[in-house]
Amino acid sequence: MTRMPEFLPLGVRKALSRRTTRFRCLHRLSPLSRRFGYDRGLPLDRYYIEQFLNREASAIHGRVLEVGGNGYTKQFGGDRVSRSDILHVEPGHPDTTIVADLQSAPEIESASFDCIVCTQTLQFIFDTAATIQTLHRLLKPGGTALITTPGISAIVREDQERFGEYWRFTRQSLRRLFERSFSPTHVDVQSYGNVLVAAAFLYGLSAEDLRPGELAYRDPDYEVTIAARATKNV
Repeated sequence: MTRMPEFLPLGVRKALSRRTTRFRCLHRLSPLSRRFGYDRGLPLDRYYIEQFLNREASAIHGRVLEVGGNGYTKQFGGDRVSRSDILHVEPGHPDTTIVADLQSAPEIESASFDCIVCTQTLQFIFDTAATIQTLHRLLKPGGTALITTPGISAIVREDQERFGEYWRFTRQSLRRLFERSFSPTHVDVQSYGNVLVAAAFLYGLSAEDLRPGELAYRDPDYEVTIAARATKNV
């Protein structure tokens, strides 16, 4: 271990020691967790997803479609939701109400939903543009899609082997994709993260491992999680 120079005041040496030892565990070739921090607490990307959905909670109302489960519909929609649907691309998942491929989904009637919650899904679908067109078609006029995607992230090995994992996005790419189907004035895209969060996320640390100020700081050059709100014209 490198010793602090003796000429530094004791208080400075202690402060520097805390800074250098706090993340010493990251000097390694394998992550601390291959479960994105789930085994340590709340994954960092999920921390930002929940921030985004909490901010946009008023859009989660009426008939809501959520991909993969309806946990976020319940958490952020509450009694504003009159009907909750769960979509899976494969049959056999508990509580699923719709089995369909979002690249086309002809079995789902157009203009069916007031809100669609689609978190961390687009990277597993090859034809992203067609999927966004489907999301637009499925929304009622005035309905809103709430989307999150990874920017900086490790591969989700299990899902890659099942579905394929094709994309990482930026604010710029996600905005351009959604503006092909939605009016540009009805698309809002933002990113969350900074260099510390990005490194911590890749190593498998959780939100509980970082301080509130470290989580809150946003550096546009380090887009860990990207979130989009897109509303269909009335």
